[in-house]
Amino acid sequence: MKALVFHGPEQSSWQEVPDPELKATTDAIVRIDTTTICGTDLHILRGELPGVSPGRVLGHEGVGEIVETGADVREVRPGDRVLLSCISACGHCRFCRERNYGQCRDGGGWILGRMIDGTQAEYVRVPFADLSTYPLTGAAEGHDAVLLSDVFPTAYEVGVLNGQVGPGDTVVVVGAGPVGLASIATAHFFSPGRIISVDPDPSRLDAAKRVGADAVADSAEDPERLVGDLTDGLGADVVIEAVGSPRSFETCTRMVRPGGRIANVGVHARPVTLHLEELWIKNLTITTGLVDTFSTPTLLSLLAAGRLPASTLITHLFELDQMEEAYDVFARAADTGAIKIALGEAARPLVARGT
Repeated sequence: MKALVFHGPEQSSWQEVPDPELKATTDAIVRIDTTTICGTDLHILRGELPGVSPGRVLGHEGVGEIVETGADVREVRPGDRVLLSCISACGHCRFCRERNYGQCRDGGGWILGRMIDGTQAEYVRVPFADLSTYPLTGAAEGHDAVLLSDVFPTAYEVGVLNGQVGPGDTVVVVGAGPVGLASIATAHFFSPGRIISVDPDPSRLDAAKRVGADAVADSAEDPERLVGDLTDGLGADVVIEAVGSPRSFETCTRMVRPGGRIANVGVHARPVTLHLEELWIKNLTITTGLVDTFSTPTLLSLLAAGRLPASTLITHLFELDQMEEAYDVFARAADTGAIKIALGEAARPLVARGT
């Protein structure tokens, strides 16, 4: 089969690799119909996640068809169309029993595309298939459902739920990439008073308006002033950091009110200074986290009901064998307008939607 293989910092290729094989009785082999590229994949390619070894097939998001299962797989069978979770869960360790699947201590957690070969391939081996796949109905489009592998659960759990968004809250989302946009969309479940999106890209701010932002601010033009004006100088109740940079995190700390919450979602590749000499007196709650994907069944129900603007985040569609071109487009998002890219059979016919 062919797959996108990481060879070291700034080096990858779409190439022939061996077909995956079952290694445990709880595994499944899935033929990938649709996959996508995550910002975390770009971190890996830049050498910012040194735990990923050269030779690894990247990717942790996908939709596909079960083609083979181990003897102990009970919930899915060959021929089933499934959503693949970005998190693998053994189901038995202490953390899995607490629904903290991202912290699985028995071979799970975030392993696809990191510790084992991932989903940017024609086939993938999925460990713990009963808990790490979700059956899909024929009505669910692959480029809609694939955003529930990672993007929407991450935004909802690590951003909205950790931030404790509530009725009437002023919510600021810093970063209008896929996770930031999904944070805006899912924050609406809790009836906030207003949602403000902060980003330097005008096209992404337009996308933020489409998914429900009430106001937008260019991150280069003093967004703290806008937040202050809209809150009578108090600050936001909840600020969601969806970028993963020192500058964006420090911006969040300046926009939150006393007693407010900062939910950090972004993946940070560099150290961030935490100014406790200024923040200790504000009674802030700061949360971080890796997604657990316990919310995936709920989000799938909302997708089926038409309550998630999933496909509106997809700006470009490619065939699987156009993986290298897709990476180039995604890496140059400021020039190409890419927000989220879908690759695979569900992408046919090939189009670029634009923003």
